[in-house]
Amino acid sequence: MASASDIRKGLCIKYNNDIFKIIEFLHVKPGKGPAFVRTKLKSVTTGRVIDNTFSAGNKIEDIRVETSKFQFLYSEGEDFNFMNVGDYNQISLDKNILDYPDLLKEGELVSISINTEDGLPLSVDMPASVVLEVTHTEPGVKGDTATNSLKPATIATGAEVRVPLFIANGEIIKIDSDSINFSVSY
Repeated sequence: MASASDIRKGLCIKYNNDIFKIIEFLHVKPGKGPAFVRTKLKSVTTGRVIDNTFSAGNKIEDIRVETSKFQFLYSEGEDFNFMNVGDYNQISLDKNILDYPDLLKEGELVSISINTEDGLPLSVDMPASVVLEVTHTEPGVKGDTATNSLKPATIATGAEVRVPLFIANGEIIKIDSDSINFSVSY
C-alpha cells in the first residue's frame, strides 16, 4: 500500500475495481485545511480518463509492474505487434492501449509496462519524440506569415497532423509525443 504522497506520473494503481495509470498529478497544500493530490487517471482496460482527488491520508493500492523495451514490428488491422529486445518474445497489443498509434513507425522503440501478477501488458510509453517525413501538404501562401497559422499535413506513417505554413513536402519534422508539438529539423 502506498499513500497519496507517493503519487507520481506513470504509477499504476488499483482504484474502483479497475487498473489506472496516473498521467497527471498536482500536490496542493492550501493555506487552510489538509493537503491533497489532484490527478488524472487513465484506465488501462478501457482507455477512459477520469479526474480524481486523493486526500493526504488516503491509502492507494499500487500495482507492481515491470517495464521492458520493445521494438514495434508491424500493425495488422487493430493489432500492433512488438518484440522484446531482451528476449525476442513477441506480443500483440490492441490499438486502444497506445496513446498515439499513428505516430509509430516500424523499428521504433517503446517501453511497455507489464503487470507482474498476471503478465498482462498495462501501458505503452511512446518515445519522447518521433522524427518523420511530411509526405503531403498544400503549399503555403506567400506573405501569409503574420499569424501562427497551421495547415494539415500527412506524415510518413499516414497520420494527419497540423504544421506551420512554411513546411513543404519532403521536409523532416520532429513531433513531441507528449504534447504533440511540432518543430522543424534542419
